[in-house]
Amino acid sequence: MFRVLTAAATAFLALAPGGAPAAAEPFRLIVTHLETPLVPNSVLDLALQEGYFERAGVEVELIRVQQTPSALAALRSGSGEMANVGTDALLQLVAQGAELKAVDSPNKSLPFLIAARSEIASLADLAGKSFGVGRLGSLDHGQSLKVLAAAGLDPEALQVVPIGQPNVRAQALLAGAIDATTMSIGVLTSLPDRTGIHVLVDQDAYYAAAPVVSKLNVTRADVLRDRAAEVAAVAEALILASRDYAADPAAWVAAMEKARPDVARADLEALALAYAGSWSVNGGLSAEELRYSSDWYYESEDFAATPKLEIGDWVDFSVLDGVLARLGVVEGMDAPTR
Repeated sequence: MFRVLTAAATAFLALAPGGAPAAAEPFRLIVTHLETPLVPNSVLDLALQEGYFERAGVEVELIRVQQTPSALAALRSGSGEMANVGTDALLQLVAQGAELKAVDSPNKSLPFLIAARSEIASLADLAGKSFGVGRLGSLDHGQSLKVLAAAGLDPEALQVVPIGQPNVRAQALLAGAIDATTMSIGVLTSLPDRTGIHVLVDQDAYYAAAPVVSKLNVTRADVLRDRAAEVAAVAEALILASRDYAADPAAWVAAMEKARPDVARADLEALALAYAGSWSVNGGLSAEELRYSSDWYYESEDFAATPKLEIGDWVDFSVLDGVLARLGVVEGMDAPTR
């Protein structure tokens, strides 16, 4: 079951007197996609579709909005109990006094990779070449520079070209207008013809070089106080679904075929293999990665006037730690470091 809130509706709700939460039941989870996405964040939808929330003992309703600002407005107004939102927006709001805490991350980051023309055999070959970005200062721009610098390539040696959305950058790469660019594995897989290009840095290596956590599940202080058992049940359901899909990629393909019959099975199978190491089987919260992410965001101009937060100001590990105490920790994937 899900509902869609328009931007106008969330703006209206945000102005509700006192921002009091709505009545209990069901537990409303706000997401920023209008259909099941072709990334590990699909677990938010699939946990409902495949009965994981029900088996964990919580009745969940998905509230669909467009983009993080609307999701946070809905959460703060009380029209939802939890929201899957951007880390940068959470940091900004908490710095302004909002009582919000991240409790888990079912999909820590976009599955970015760097693709290049076939003639570019290594990162060293990018020196002096053109690199397409969304816009100067965009997430893909800043994160990709970190990845390239970590590999020993001087970012100043690149010709950075602002082009636009990932699908536009992909077409520019195919046409030979640029030498390399960042895109998601989903965009790459959707290309009908990938002749002349190849993956220079895959998504696992990309995240390892720049572990920026871009998405988190966030809730209000009153929800953590009054509905803690349901928050824990949601986290448990997402972990169990993620573990099943990590252990058996075919299970994700089967679930996605029901959720997204418009996508070719071959594409789903390719994505399932690509995501084998990307599932948040332990809830997706690593203190080291979260601190790295916070430091990375604070280096940007958008945070120039934002007071610096400590990790305890915007993250609550207690819910996830309680769930992992019951379920145990899966070794070798998203380590729940504290």
